[in-house]
Amino acid sequence: MIPTDFYRGRRLRTSPAMRELVRENQVTANDLVMLYFVIDTDDEDFKKEIPSMPGQYQLSLKQLEIKVAEAVGNGLKALMLFGIPKTKDEMGSGAYDDNGIIQKATRMLKARWPELIILADTCLCEYTSHGHCGVVKNEYVQNDPTLNLLARTAVSQAKAGADIIAPSDMMDGRVAAIRAALDEAGFINVPIMSYAVKYASSFYGPFRDAAEGAPKFGDRKTYQMDPPNVREAMREAAADLEEGADMLMVKPGQPYLDIVRLVRDNFDTPVAVYQVSGEYALIKAAALNGWVDEQSIVMESLVGFKRAGADLILSYFTEDVLKVLK
Repeated sequence: MIPTDFYRGRRLRTSPAMRELVRENQVTANDLVMLYFVIDTDDEDFKKEIPSMPGQYQLSLKQLEIKVAEAVGNGLKALMLFGIPKTKDEMGSGAYDDNGIIQKATRMLKARWPELIILADTCLCEYTSHGHCGVVKNEYVQNDPTLNLLARTAVSQAKAGADIIAPSDMMDGRVAAIRAALDEAGFINVPIMSYAVKYASSFYGPFRDAAEGAPKFGDRKTYQMDPPNVREAMREAAADLEEGADMLMVKPGQPYLDIVRLVRDNFDTPVAVYQVSGEYALIKAAALNGWVDEQSIVMESLVGFKRAGADLILSYFTEDVLKVLK
């Protein structure tokens, strides 16, 4: 005779309604941040698909507004902007130009959607002629001289209306420099979401196509984190919090779920995770070839971020997911 006193977990899986009732983690519109690439161009109709990121585009201001309008209609709460300037120079001056592309895009979006949360990627790599995230001397990125430019960039972005400043450069001390500059300029209530744990990952390749910001020499391994390291991630996160960060980000996402969990368990601040371009491209390629069901695998990956402890998810799939949630 079969015993009947064993655990029967299937009782809570008997129907979709039952499974939803007891579901431990779920993704909502409040968890998601969409990412957009906006280009400074005189062609209002400019919309160019990124070959390595099918379904993602470089957009003029007008086309950005059209895309965001649709996403807001589907429940978009927050977005992050990456800028592609008309010209680049050694010092990345387009990043802290009050009439730069990110500043123009931010003003435009905030004028139409005041409640929409805009995160500004605060870095120089998209604006420098050499493609690195800071001031370069003898083909080496200089840490401290870069801090002043990052601080100027953050203040310019805040003046344009950015709700959250998100430094992604990985220079030592940049959070402290940005916090001091924001406070001095009167932006005491503008929070900083630090790319605290940003690895020198192979998953960034498609982004460099999208933002036209690949390094012209060398790589970024002297300032982004070494992928095998774990304890270093805790030091970076602790340092950024001590300097004034309000939120912490882990980047990339899927290969670093262990880091997301460690950050969540060790710090009580909001934690964000960035499902980066390479993660997007891999899923897209498999889906376009009919090897996986895109919708189900995307939702499963996002729930994985939530289960690991992420509060916010930056994902290029956000627009598609919002349609599913709606």
